[in-house]
Amino acid sequence: MSEKIRVRFAPSPTGHLHIGSVRSAMFNWLYARHTGGKYLIRVEDTDKVRSTEEFLNSQLESFKWFGLESDEPIVFQSGREDEHKKVVIDLMKKGLAYPCFCEPKTAEERVASLKKGVGEKYDGTCRDKTWTDEDLKKPHAVRIKLPSELKEIIFKDIVRGSIRVDANQLDDFVILRRDGSPTYNLSVVLDDIYMKISHVIRGEDHISNT
Repeated sequence: MSEKIRVRFAPSPTGHLHIGSVRSAMFNWLYARHTGGKYLIRVEDTDKVRSTEEFLNSQLESFKWFGLESDEPIVFQSGREDEHKKVVIDLMKKGLAYPCFCEPKTAEERVASLKKGVGEKYDGTCRDKTWTDEDLKKPHAVRIKLPSELKEIIFKDIVRGSIRVDANQLDDFVILRRDGSPTYNLSVVLDDIYMKISHVIRGEDHISNT
């Protein structure tokens, strides 16, 4: 079997290990053993408010008890934050991402939008604005710039087959928050590339993230 098979389980230390998470970790571990590949653990600790050392130690002890310890040293997502930010800067230089100076919606505004059926889709206010390095000193987030010609996204799921998503369901989502921290949808992709992950085995709740 191939040593190139590399799978990962990526918990967030924001609580004790959930039985559903253990199930996903087991599928990753079993697939790695079946193929002669590697099973890895990446701690996604970018939620600085809710992540605690207590929960991290609890999860690591649970992995040890289940026999699901990582085949390589554990990667901590927070330790790669500088690399994530470098990619954001590179995307902005290439015109593939842009700063968004719009004020975040309040909870009341979000509820009002949902009641109107508007939802959370970004209206593109800052998409085509010109900006300078001086502008970047102001509070801002950074959004990915989805290609205007994009009609749909198609990806293959081994269980569910070909999955199609209409591009009008998507928007220029945030990849860097106003506080300077990278978002999950950016970090997870960059870290999977860094760790040379070949297969992502996850629950159906992550299909939308895919």
